[in-house]
Amino acid sequence: MSEGTWLTNVKLEIGERQLANGAYETETALFHIQVKDGRILEIKDADSIDDLQGQQLDMSGKLAIPPLKEMHNHLDKTYMALDWKAVIPVANLKERLELEALELVELADSTEQRATKMIETLLKYGVTHIRTHVNIDPYIGLKNLEGVKAALEAFKGIVTHEIVAFPQHGLLRNEVPKLMREAMRSGATMVGGLDPAGIDQSIEKSLHEVMTIATEFDADVDIHLHDGGSVGYYTADKWIDIVEEAGYKGRTALSHSFCLGDVAVAQQEAIAKRLADQDVAIMSTVPINLNRTLPPIELLDRHGIKVHFGCDGFYDSWSPYGTGDVLEKVTRFSELNRKIDERSLRYGLKYATAGITPLDKNGVRVWPKENDEASFVFFEAASTAEVVARKPQKRWVMVNGKMVSS
Repeated sequence: MSEGTWLTNVKLEIGERQLANGAYETETALFHIQVKDGRILEIKDADSIDDLQGQQLDMSGKLAIPPLKEMHNHLDKTYMALDWKAVIPVANLKERLELEALELVELADSTEQRATKMIETLLKYGVTHIRTHVNIDPYIGLKNLEGVKAALEAFKGIVTHEIVAFPQHGLLRNEVPKLMREAMRSGATMVGGLDPAGIDQSIEKSLHEVMTIATEFDADVDIHLHDGGSVGYYTADKWIDIVEEAGYKGRTALSHSFCLGDVAVAQQEAIAKRLADQDVAIMSTVPINLNRTLPPIELLDRHGIKVHFGCDGFYDSWSPYGTGDVLEKVTRFSELNRKIDERSLRYGLKYATAGITPLDKNGVRVWPKENDEASFVFFEAASTAEVVARKPQKRWVMVNGKMVSS
């Protein structure tokens, strides 16, 4: 019987110590990790005198962290794998959507090729799960969905995924609800929505239609919410009502949600309690926009609300920027919020790993454990804090015990 493979000399975080000056420092040690059939069988101190049976892969003191999760993406929109082109400027959102509509037919035939290139890029950075929104609209029907599905199928067993049927050009247009239902029957796994006020111009009707489709297919929901101020706040509050009425606790998310940062702190606290009560997650891309208030991520986190980061679309008709490294979002959030000490830098990793960190808030080791999935991202770094602050570009990615990028 195969003994599996030993990953030798893996650096793991084991705790922390407080220095004389009051600062905290992460403690690490070297371990040998036995993996077999995609799981961790055993974790031994590296100075163990036991003979290691089976194959060995020397990780030479590289630091292991949990794999990254890309929780807000648009695989179908990218220009990656095509010739370079910058974005055509427009005056407003209406013009941007009109321009994108003209491009959709032109780009549809290359969706699989472009999505594949983006998946490869995300994987190289350590992403092993992708939540992608896919345009479902009257211009190309389900063509983008077909291309994205084909691209993801090629990474089966390496990258897990969720596909959100996304009505980018409005949900309440006559043919779109029918197309959304076709998308759910054709491989989409979640139901999306977009700006019930700004795009659909009917908050209640738009939100109820999203939930109607979701309950019809027993699917989870992720709604883009760019509408700001009191209008956006009302939309989020109304959505929580609908979630509670439908018994959909823990099955929905609001993406972007800038409106939550546009209101007074008392209102932020009030809606945070409601979001937490119905376990509504918040997906943020931490954009650089000096004219836009970010959602109050730390306040939401204190209330126990799940907050996840994603890169959104990048290098597409909306923006020429972006690399696909979700760790950049953690670094940006940390820098914007003056997270400069070891503990706070280390804690920020959770926003890119679906909440998993090697040490908990108290500095106690909680990952990895025996029988966990044998998936890691390895860095030449001293600690998670250094990874967050410095974003080392060289990464070794292991999924289910197999090295897939190095």
